[in-house]
Amino acid sequence: MNLLVLGLNYQTAPLAVRERLSFNPDELADALADLVALRGVFEAAIVSTCNRTEVYCHARDAEQVMYWLADNRQQDLATITSHMYFYQGEDAAEHAYRVVSGLDSMVVGETQIVGQFKDAERVAREVGTLGTLLNGVFQRAFSAAKDVRTRTQIGAASVSMAAASVRLAERIFPSIADCRVLFIGAGEMIELCATYFVAQKPKSIAIANRTLERGQLLANSVGGEAMVLADLPSRMAEFDVVITSTAASLPIVGKGMVERALKARRHRPIFIVDLAVPRDVESEVADLSDVYLFTVDDLADVVQQGLASRSGEVESAEAIIAE
Repeated sequence: MNLLVLGLNYQTAPLAVRERLSFNPDELADALADLVALRGVFEAAIVSTCNRTEVYCHARDAEQVMYWLADNRQQDLATITSHMYFYQGEDAAEHAYRVVSGLDSMVVGETQIVGQFKDAERVAREVGTLGTLLNGVFQRAFSAAKDVRTRTQIGAASVSMAAASVRLAERIFPSIADCRVLFIGAGEMIELCATYFVAQKPKSIAIANRTLERGQLLANSVGGEAMVLADLPSRMAEFDVVITSTAASLPIVGKGMVERALKARRHRPIFIVDLAVPRDVESEVADLSDVYLFTVDDLADVVQQGLASRSGEVESAEAIIAE
């Protein structure tokens, strides 16, 4: 049996490359079925997050999987090869254990990756592409991650993306309590960010989501209001802080929308954090005066704070993985 891992992450590829190779959750089932339809590919699972896209498979030929990934994402193979990494056999298993344990994350020790791996496992199982080999690797990875978190303090004092967003906002505005905050999306990342911002008691909170029902559930839990995405052009000017993380394949917030909002705000600044991959906000928005736009890669320096003080815990976690 030949275990292969093929992928790229925030360390090997910039955001502009990662977003071209990312998979929307709605695309995963068809992509997996297409991959295992290839001769010599017997099992497959895909992990696609804001920081990585990885293909885990039981297959004969890694090059075949590489060609499939480029073709499925409609990319020129030559332009992505330099950003890719490849692991096989024991090295592939070790990589999986490190990723699920949070050792390969931008936020070292973060736990969100466990849920993302479980989602990938669930989709592969439902589609029928998860067999004996991958199931065993994933279950061992979850077990290793549990051991790491039980036997070390790897997650202690780590700065999450959500916490980093608050810290950056506080550099722009004297007090979050004086700000009106808009969250675009209603998924796990937005829920986490909302928790951090609510703790700062902002002036108001709104949730904009594709479906009003899902947005209303989150809005109720944080004491805010809900709206649909179609309301954004007319209401963007109301908000000082905008945090967005959706699974949309195209930008939701365009340069023109923000320009009109700034004019209505008489150029009072807008702070935007785009945590989505592919990006929710057009990159040209960063060129506008009075806009402070940050992407997941821009948050890297903030979330790395405190890592040096936890180097001993990282070494202990690596030892558990090796074991």
